[in-house]
Amino acid sequence: MELYLMNYGAYLHKKGKLFEVEIEGKKKQFSPEKISSVILTNAATITTDAIQMAMEYNIDIVFLDEFGDPYGRVWYPKLGSTTYIRRKQLEVYTQDEGLEFVKTWVLRKCDNQQKFIKLLLSKRPDADDTFYDHVEKMKTHYKSLESISEPLSVSSNSIMGYEGIHSRFYFQSLSKLIPRQYQFEGRSARPAKDAFNAFLNYGYGILYTKVEKALIIAGLDPFVGLLHTDNYNKKSLVFDFIEPYRYLIDRPVFYLFSRSKVNESHYEPLKNGIKISSDGKKLLASAIMEHFDTKIRYGKRNIKNIDQIQSDAHSFGNYLIGKKDIFIEEEVQ
Repeated sequence: MELYLMNYGAYLHKKGKLFEVEIEGKKKQFSPEKISSVILTNAATITTDAIQMAMEYNIDIVFLDEFGDPYGRVWYPKLGSTTYIRRKQLEVYTQDEGLEFVKTWVLRKCDNQQKFIKLLLSKRPDADDTFYDHVEKMKTHYKSLESISEPLSVSSNSIMGYEGIHSRFYFQSLSKLIPRQYQFEGRSARPAKDAFNAFLNYGYGILYTKVEKALIIAGLDPFVGLLHTDNYNKKSLVFDFIEPYRYLIDRPVFYLFSRSKVNESHYEPLKNGIKISSDGKKLLASAIMEHFDTKIRYGKRNIKNIDQIQSDAHSFGNYLIGKKDIFIEEEVQ
């Protein structure tokens, strides 16, 4: 289990052979044998003897800033689980498993995209044939992705190419399903060329921080990627791992536009594009958090939408070191 110290003034120290947490005068003890990681915010305090005991039991300590983003960690300096996970990350790139991981993540993303378009079309029986043509083209490129069998060192460009074309048809369909004034020509970033992409970019930024945090808590190195190779100072694994979960942003953004919740006060012009305004950020954050908190059936559990990321990060880390036989849960029901 993870031990979270998120309360202001929370205090963690060693009491005999146990961890003791004190919050507002209330004390609770935990066996280190049952703790996998300790998560602290800036408002919490930990003593050096508690840190030492955490190292003795190979317990990760992760520090989060006031926004919940990771900024540091302490882990066992010898070949504990975190170090072992990182070593396995480096190994799998040259193995068939690396291709399996990447294909699963990208295909899950494409499957989520197709499901969303089909859901939208099911509510629009008078939709023109262009949409159905897009769906068939998406299916074609999905099959092309499925058929790839070469090692990642050979197939990475093909994977990104097929995924890119699949996504292009997906976004073309979304564009045609929102009010005409907000329709757009494909994805654009830094800066966005339109309001829809400005909202998407901001939402994906929120999602990146959630994915990075999940990876770090699970003992994974966000800089050691598979498809997005590990360029200097680039969090490659975050870009790989985020793919199946992009729909957590796509859907609330689409509904804000399709239901005419967005107006001109929610975005601002830039020299070369558009950015989301303060009012737009508030509108989007509210919609995203509501979607994140929606309960789903995932694998064999009922969890919040957002919790599937942490669940899969733990599964991936444990799979790498042989502690679990699956690295991603079954499809969301």
